[in-house]
Amino acid sequence: MEEEMKGKDFAECLKKRGLVRIDIDGELISKELTGAGYDLERAKNSYSEGDHKWCIIQSYYAMFHAIKALVYSKGYREKSHYCLLTALKALYVDSGVMEERYYCAFEETMNLRHEADYGLVYSKEASKETLDNAVELLGAAKKILDIVDR
Repeated sequence: MEEEMKGKDFAECLKKRGLVRIDIDGELISKELTGAGYDLERAKNSYSEGDHKWCIIQSYYAMFHAIKALVYSKGYREKSHYCLLTALKALYVDSGVMEERYYCAFEETMNLRHEADYGLVYSKEASKETLDNAVELLGAAKKILDIVDR
């Protein structure tokens, strides 16, 4: 089966319905990219205002929505943050379409967002890192999807 070839974690997400098959919907993909762009702009504003906690959180969600657009374009919908990460790896990184550094950046940003949101632990350096990663990942997602600007 095609899903089993994508890896054990991917197959497990499908089995537990953390990932489900959907029809590919261009409007849904576009909506996610628009949301990613909005969150990225808010993250930039938060960074410039010195609100590093919110910059991290907003940068995370910019990445989250960009990756959702990618996953939707392959005919899957995630029902957990972990399964979204798993889908990114299986559908884009393992196939060589996207560099592994984007997967690593999203995974790290997931952890930084969790620390900022739940542990109130954050820094200017972490916010700058997440913001830079979000800018790069959104650009890469748009390039993969052949979308110039949103």
